[in-house]
Amino acid sequence: MQSINRQVLLKSRPSGIPQAEDFEIVEAPVPQPADGQVLVRNLYLSVEPAMRGWVSAVANYSQPVGIGEVMRSFAAGRVVASKAPGFHEGDLVVGMFGWQDYAVVDPDAIQRRVDERDLPLSTALGVLGLNGLTAYFGLLDVGQPKAGETVVVSTAAGSVGSAVGQIARIHGCRAVGIAGGAAKVAMCLEDFGFDAAFDYKAGDLDSALDRTCPNGVDVYFDNTSGEISDAVMKRLNVGARVVICGTASVASWDPLPKGPRVERHLLVKRARMQGFVIFDYAKHYDEALPVLADWVRSGKLRYREDVLDGIEHAPGAIAGLYRGENLGKRLIRIGEAPR
Repeated sequence: MQSINRQVLLKSRPSGIPQAEDFEIVEAPVPQPADGQVLVRNLYLSVEPAMRGWVSAVANYSQPVGIGEVMRSFAAGRVVASKAPGFHEGDLVVGMFGWQDYAVVDPDAIQRRVDERDLPLSTALGVLGLNGLTAYFGLLDVGQPKAGETVVVSTAAGSVGSAVGQIARIHGCRAVGIAGGAAKVAMCLEDFGFDAAFDYKAGDLDSALDRTCPNGVDVYFDNTSGEISDAVMKRLNVGARVVICGTASVASWDPLPKGPRVERHLLVKRARMQGFVIFDYAKHYDEALPVLADWVRSGKLRYREDVLDGIEHAPGAIAGLYRGENLGKRLIRIGEAPR
């Protein structure tokens, strides 16, 4: 075991999207667990679009990360020492362990023990982590798709969006993806099996939606807000459901941006729009994980990963997400994963 614990700290409060200069990497001694605690050696760190909100000065669904604190992050790793009942050296676990080599945590910080030893540990942070769970519960519980319906998803080549499209297909729906760039559109069609997909950067959203959604939209899984969503709203069918999962296209909510009003669309189409945060489903994760894992094993649910090697890549990793650099779930590998 190393004697040094590298940690990525929040150095300054970002204005908008966090940049590399908002973080610093420091070295500290490896902590030791007290009674009732577990020491985890992180092997993969997760990079999430939601991290932008976690470091914002304005709290959203969680308190902001404090200046000088380890960056909040989900991570997957191995238990190297345990003084907590039920956890043993060698256990693979995933939880909110932060951007650092080692984390001493209480058991309630551990989201789950990773039992899918036949699948890569990295999947516990993506398709078998919050991304897959978000797609599963957001689409099936909030979106409530029915066979034969058209499901449209923005950021469709991302780790959440790609799973949404595939789960829609598994349930007999027609999946239409909106992505940024030709490479990501190709991923949607060739890797993830969407029925149709288009590049929102190519212009003329209205024509693209008319072409790919000739019978309108029954479920819209919204990861972006903004102009993309404005265009989709005009094509909602009667009884449509809109799942608000993210607002990646909006640079700032202070002051509130101006744009088209959705109330008339919702009224005339008798549609429902609902916000969705995956943490509300924490008690139900165990119901979905075996289903997701079986879909991965059978090839029904495919995934892509964008892995950066070394903790030194962490400070700039969030900004890279918003520049669209990643093709797949962005992870930072900081240790050798078990075979």
